[in-house]
Amino acid sequence: MKLESYSQTLDTEGKMTTDTKIYNFSIYFDFRWPFVYNVAVWLTQVRKNLDGDINIDWKPFSLAQANNPDDFKFWEHPDVLAGKDNTLLAHQAGLAIKRQGPDTFEKFLIILLKKRHEERLDLTDYSVIESAAIESSADMEQFKNDLSDVNLLKEIGENHTYASEELGAFGVPTFHFESGQSTFLKMFVPPENESASMFTSLMEVMGTFNYVGEIKRPQPPWPLGVA
Repeated sequence: MKLESYSQTLDTEGKMTTDTKIYNFSIYFDFRWPFVYNVAVWLTQVRKNLDGDINIDWKPFSLAQANNPDDFKFWEHPDVLAGKDNTLLAHQAGLAIKRQGPDTFEKFLIILLKKRHEERLDLTDYSVIESAAIESSADMEQFKNDLSDVNLLKEIGENHTYASEELGAFGVPTFHFESGQSTFLKMFVPPENESASMFTSLMEVMGTFNYVGEIKRPQPPWPLGVA
């Protein structure tokens, strides 16, 4: 099963040529979790060094929901629907920004992750979310209008439910591939000169090797010599 596609263009003689290799996959994530930050930083490095491109569909998975009873749904709770409980605010904002295109969304993603994991800011504080949207050069009028759309909560619920019930996701980041394979990945940020080679190796293992169920380093010593 292939994990990648190729873009094609016409050459000067009008013949179709195969150009860039493109890796396609989804990542279920929560802004709150440090390993999501690590993966996002790593993938930023990969894009700079990979002989190819990456097409990622970032999808919301709520750790707050995962830690609550099955009969409790944050996206249906009256306080969340009324805007009194901001537990899902970061995910709502992410989906609102996503309507402005993948480039704007990925800027917002890394900016907000840095605010949470480098600056230790509160993701339930609207001013933190708003500043990330401004810094990502989002259209703020559209952002505010989209953020008020209650359908965002429904979308969060649908993504979380699919990930947990259909894919068996239990944490983040969880990668999901067109091959049907899904994998939870826990990692530290590697040196930039190792990022691309690590990426191509992990893509093959996570996305195509059907008989690998788990690879885990003992703790300790992991991450021996790293941190």
